[in-house]
Amino acid sequence: MAELSEETPVFVISVAAQLAGMHAQTLRQYDRLGLVSPGRTPGGGRRYSARDIARLQAVARLSHEEGINLAGIKRIIELESAVVQLRRRLDELADELELSEQRRLSAEAAVHASYRRDLVPFRPADQQSMLVYRPRKPGPHG
Repeated sequence: MAELSEETPVFVISVAAQLAGMHAQTLRQYDRLGLVSPGRTPGGGRRYSARDIARLQAVARLSHEEGINLAGIKRIIELESAVVQLRRRLDELADELELSEQRRLSAEAAVHASYRRDLVPFRPADQQSMLVYRPRKPGPHG
């Protein structure tokens, strides 16, 4: 048997209304207004998920306890959804940045590994002098 998640639409409108403490007609109105968008059966019947029930309860709380009208509630839901999407994108960008930094460090290490050992980076303190390296001519001992 398949596992059900909180997003799986399983509740018919009468059960969802009872779970949310509302009338079924209220759920239909909220669907028309876009406050809750239940899943649909092939025949067009509404099927609500546990997440939909929680949203219906939140709408009722905002409406009754906070005195927010339905247009305001819809805007709150839209903004909350935008925040969730932005957080996901931020996480994606943070992952991409971390991967990019790892690639940069690897490339930098490869460049350093390719340096010839007889070359040493040198920066004079005054930036105006120059150092000339003249290798010693091999003598009798080496």
